[in-house]
Amino acid sequence: MKKILIVEDDQAIGEVEKDYLELSGFDVTLESDGLAGLQQAVSGDYDLIILDVMLPGVDGFKLAERIREKHDTPIMIVSARTGEIDKLKGLGLGIDDYITKPFSPHELVARTKAHLKRYEMIKASAGTTPKQKIEIRGLVIYPETREIFMNGDPIDLTVKEYEILVLLASAPNKVFTKDEIFTKVWGYDSDRDLPTLTVHIRKLREKIEFNPSKPEYVQTVWGVGYKIVKSK
Repeated sequence: MKKILIVEDDQAIGEVEKDYLELSGFDVTLESDGLAGLQQAVSGDYDLIILDVMLPGVDGFKLAERIREKHDTPIMIVSARTGEIDKLKGLGLGIDDYITKPFSPHELVARTKAHLKRYEMIKASAGTTPKQKIEIRGLVIYPETREIFMNGDPIDLTVKEYEILVLLASAPNKVFTKDEIFTKVWGYDSDRDLPTLTVHIRKLREKIEFNPSKPEYVQTVWGVGYKIVKSK
């Protein structure tokens, strides 16, 4: 049984999340305080963590940052803060999803299952042999060990940034539509969340491109999607 931690100070919302996830077969722990949530997150063996942003003690952003220092467990934020700046901040900290309130409990469960499935696939692929690599000019990717190098220097990517890069690099010069990327990386239909993909592409470019405003690798095909260019 997969273990999920919810840190939510609104008792009614937290109980709804807990009830729906438990009905779907998950073992759920609910904390209402940021400090208590942090202690649970770093010491407990959770498969996925759901955070509110506005928490007493430690806010959700700081909580996500502290968790990422120790674990690569999938993190979802469920918050009433709907501004783009908040979403950018959360995604920049390496969270996997940002859901705004009010939300559908059924959608929460669906996204939870999708992230857990993706995470299990990543862990399973990490133990495969032999060691393979994808090389595009100075960019080198080792899918089994999830190592990324640019001109010999290691690159640190979030889980979603890595998955987007590997998907694009798996077929250089092929144009992947935004919907196709979102479905393959997030594991569910994009619906209204395509801006999330845009944010991750921006962050990815900042890490691998010499000049992110004039990308040489991850290029936009206007009105369609993105591709990795194999040669200049």
